[in-house]
Amino acid sequence: MVMLLMLSCFALAASGLGCGVQTIKPQVNGNKIVNGQNAVPGSWPWQDNTGFHFCGGSLINQNWVVTAAHCRVTPGRHRVILGEHDRQSNSEQIQVIAIGRAYTHPYYNSQNFNNDITLVRLSSPARMTSLVSPVCLASSGSSPAVGFNCVTTGWGRTGQTSSPRYLQQTALPILSSAQCKQYWGQNRITDAMICAGASGVSSCQVVASN
Repeated sequence: MVMLLMLSCFALAASGLGCGVQTIKPQVNGNKIVNGQNAVPGSWPWQDNTGFHFCGGSLINQNWVVTAAHCRVTPGRHRVILGEHDRQSNSEQIQVIAIGRAYTHPYYNSQNFNNDITLVRLSSPARMTSLVSPVCLASSGSSPAVGFNCVTTGWGRTGQTSSPRYLQQTALPILSSAQCKQYWGQNRITDAMICAGASGVSSCQVVASN
């Protein structure tokens, strides 16, 4: 199954200068998120959860989070939760921060999800700890190599109505634009998208595999 992924797929490749540093090392294999693999607690310190979980994002510095435009994050209604692993735990040292502003890409297209990105400005700075730190962003114009394994994380649904208790992870190979278009169709894939995935792997919701 081919899935379109967000910037979180750069997590394993990122390193240096205060971003992409994991104090707690992850353990990643090729299992899919659906019916898949619990992440090591604290091993993805840039993963955030926007309140009652409906969408995830990645912390990019102490003031900003990147998420998907289709999440429709709204200041005053949603919050950012940092440092979470177990959504049912009351003992985790999480940070709950209000959203100051949300800036959605001006050319976001909700029909084909082109430019599906929103930047979230936190109302107060995140506190950097071993469990909360920023992800590295790819440089402008860079493109991951086809076949390169990336990692996606989150609490996406593992059943028609159920979401996992613990943060999930899976490794996915980068696919070429041609491979992606072969599955999704020529008109649904643009140069602004990154494609990754493999048969039976889902990064977000339960989807029938091809």
